Amino acid sequence: MLESTNGSSTSVWMDTAEVPVFPPQQGELDTEVCVIGAGIAGLTTAYLLAREGREVVLIDALGIGAGETGRTTAHLFPPDEWYSFIEQRFGADQARLVADSYARAIDAVEGIVREEGIECAFERLDGYLYALPGNGFQDLAAEQQSAARAGVPAELLARVPGLPFDTGPCVRYPGQAQFHPLNYLAGLARAFVRRGGRIHGATHAHRIRGDHQRQVVSTAGGEIRARAVVVATHTPFNDRVVMHTKQAGYRTYVVGLRVPRGSVPRILLWDTGDPYYYIRLETPEASLDHDILIVGGADHKTGQDDHPQHRYDEIERWTRERFPMAQETLYRWSGEVMEPSDGLAYLGRNPMDEDNVYLITGDSGNGMTHCTIGALVVSDLVMGRPNPWSALYDPSRKPLHGMGEFAKEQANVMARYGEWLTGGDVDSVQEIAAGEGAVVRDGLRRIAVYRDPQGALHALSAKCTHLGCAVHWNAAERSWDCPCHASRFDIEGQVLHGPAPTPLEKVELAPEPAPRPAGTRNGVRRPMR
Repeated sequence: MLESTNGSSTSVWMDTAEVPVFPPQQGELDTEVCVIGAGIAGLTTAYLLAREGREVVLIDALGIGAGETGRTTAHLFPPDEWYSFIEQRFGADQARLVADSYARAIDAVEGIVREEGIECAFERLDGYLYALPGNGFQDLAAEQQSAARAGVPAELLARVPGLPFDTGPCVRYPGQAQFHPLNYLAGLARAFVRRGGRIHGATHAHRIRGDHQRQVVSTAGGEIRARAVVVATHTPFNDRVVMHTKQAGYRTYVVGLRVPRGSVPRILLWDTGDPYYYIRLETPEASLDHDILIVGGADHKTGQDDHPQHRYDEIERWTRERFPMAQETLYRWSGEVMEPSDGLAYLGRNPMDEDNVYLITGDSGNGMTHCTIGALVVSDLVMGRPNPWSALYDPSRKPLHGMGEFAKEQANVMARYGEWLTGGDVDSVQEIAAGEGAVVRDGLRRIAVYRDPQGALHALSAKCTHLGCAVHWNAAERSWDCPCHASRFDIEGQVLHGPAPTPLEKVELAPEPAPRPAGTRNGVRRPMR
């Protein structure tokens, strides 16, 4: 079992995987390529480069799959933005490139699984998109036609087959896939090491500096000198402003419910609603009588719902209305999604650095697919080869195809800075219950205070160390989340998710007033009557 280090919830993958642990970096290192981030993006990139004979060092602040890869639902399916929107925004030629990159990414995962003998329950499945009546995008015929023009053998059907409810018309996308993401990463890590790669866990990269010949990555364990650096940390920590204006962080929620084996068809399913839901099955290895129905959705901007537990309830209620065979809830977890303003990921050279610093970010709800595409693009660029998708996913592109979303997200961010002029969540720390957190106003300061189950207070500056937005409490994960650019911190202020480069500053609080003795008012004992 992989211990949760990125929040308080545990996914089914974390509960059922044995992931290798690697020691932290100790001392300075020299290598050809340094990859930062040991999720699917970084580990796939490192593996592909090692397979071509490159000397690669892979580091992660936590460990293998301990970030967002362990919190995915692990679909490998069509773009979250749908082909009709991509064709409309980017044109038919670019839509064909998107379709090709998605198909090649699934092929790449399948090929690695086969070549390295990785046991991760990789399975090819049909995917189905359907429209909720009166809610969200409705023109499924246009989506099927756009997908077909992009080279995807999609077909329009009257309904999704085998379900206990009538979806109405749907688009079927054959040849999609699913897998166990942490078992995949465990096998990929072992294959990378067999090919000469080095991995260091618990190694936090603080800074990258250098020139076109050599980059230096600074960590607590020493410097790593490399000819190229790949930043695969879900959102880049080395870019302070530009990339973070082009994408926004969202929390997404997942529920896993026990269902009788065979009662739900083995498909991938998602709808066009707002909120939208996505579904897959997982079959536990030790189970002979049940599957786990995994349902996700109910997304919201990171840091903009202090008590999001109700979102689990909404997903569960939605699921039970449509899948009456659902039994007890086995898992509840949440994850982070980076939404690019124009819907396509950012994969390639970092626009704010020399040509030997690369990014993989902007997963847009298709993390397993986009991150694998990113690894294919970046490994080609590092090797000096052209890649057919590099211009399409270039991080330096302007958000011309998503200006409406870009403007909306920037307005949302700017509004959050106004919170520095408002009061706190509570008037006093005495109002904070055990196991809860809240922001308290102290003069010009906003202080993020958590009271642990034993009653002790943990106080931090509420000022995010990225660009100074005020963090909010996340009761579902017991973390402090930034509503501007999606940084997240644990109750001690340590960084859980970038782009924040450093922890929140610790704050000393005045001692709490002692509880008043029974029978007193304002500290004065009342006379006996």
